[in-house]
This record gives sequence, C-alpha cells and structure tokens, in this order.
Amino acid sequence: MNKIRTGDEVIVIAGRDKGKRGKVLSRADEQHVVVEGVNTVKKHAKPNPMKGVTGGIVEKTMPIDQSNVAIFNATSGKADRVGIKVLADGKRVRVYKSSGEEIKVA
Repeated sequence: MNKIRTGDEVIVIAGRDKGKRGKVLSRADEQHVVVEGVNTVKKHAKPNPMKGVTGGIVEKTMPIDQSNVAIFNATSGKADRVGIKVLADGKRVRVYKSSGEEIKVA
C-alpha cells in the first residue's frame, strides 16, 4: 500500500525545494512522485509545426523521490508520517502517526 497517493497534500522535507507545499499530481514509478510547483526545471523544446508546438524554453515539473516528501497534516500545520490501521471489518486505512486520525483525500 502506497503511503503517499495522488491528490495528497505534501510538504518537501529535503532538497532544493525544502519547505514547499503542493498536491501530488501523479506517481512516476514506485519511488517517485510528481508534485505541483516542486522540482521545476527549464527544458529546451524543439518546435514541431505538425503538432502545433512552438519551440523555446519550457518550465516542466519533474518527479521527486518520495523519501523527500512527507504528508501535510492540516490540523497541526506540520509534516507528518503515515501509518496503516486495520479496521474491524478488515479494511486498511491510512492514519497520521502523530494523532491516529484517518487521512481523508479531498
């Protein structure tokens, strides 16, 4: 079970963008996530008139390792760790480690 999922609000805890917050847009692979506004780079794009793409320098959001982000707990206003709790009916839910409160995806 992935502890960080698409749609989660996360905060960067290490690296050049430390302290930035954003929403997880997608998972690049098992270890990497794409977070909006984090780890943006400038790429040189070639023009492609067949697709209507103009050339130039384009800002692109690149994946960041999931170990460098932590889920943002809105109640405490800080980064938090994620735990897995098994309910009585056998369903597994994600909870904040600090409070034990269930994580709800908006």
